[in-house]
Amino acid sequence: MNTGVLGSGMVGQAISARLAELGHDVMIGSRDSKKLSDWHAAHRDVRIGSFEEAAAHGEILFNATNGAASLDALKMAGESNVNGKVLVDISNPLDFSKGMPPSLLVTNTDSLGERIQRAFPAVKVVKALNTVTAPLMVNPHKVAGGDHHLFICGDDEIAKEKVTELLKGFGWTHLIDLGDITNARATEGVLPLWVRLYGRLGTAMFNFKIVQ
Repeated sequence: MNTGVLGSGMVGQAISARLAELGHDVMIGSRDSKKLSDWHAAHRDVRIGSFEEAAAHGEILFNATNGAASLDALKMAGESNVNGKVLVDISNPLDFSKGMPPSLLVTNTDSLGERIQRAFPAVKVVKALNTVTAPLMVNPHKVAGGDHHLFICGDDEIAKEKVTELLKGFGWTHLIDLGDITNARATEGVLPLWVRLYGRLGTAMFNFKIVQ
């Protein structure tokens, strides 16, 4: 499947490399492709382009941009290139303006996932992967053999089914569908706790397991 990844930081790189490994035709979009030169030398099976080119290339898209810049990045990608497509939104609205730990730019009665959905109503936004670190996103077995949970949410049921299949390809077996896109308020709200745990544990390689 043709996939477009918007964002060329550690998350975009991890997602792109894993998708290519699984046989997808991947293009990663960046504002500055030069910063990917070393990484691209080891990942020649991933094409590099602009946000617009990556969005046009993908049948399914991943938003791996900085949360504060996500709406601008999607506008740069072009509405005609994203409309009608599934967008897996990995971004978090982190605010580092007052240093560490970060707060959230939007919370409680709204979320970044919802803002993206409102700004691009023809896009099928599915929030996922934003509660784990990049290496774990693409290989959940690196922690507890994969025995932990991932949350997804979104308004379009068929889109969530497609994303679920992709995530299973990454190795995820325990997924919880929380419901519509308003549930992004909760998954984005996990990040302040996640950051504190990261500081306490001294590693980002952890996740949550839900037990009843």
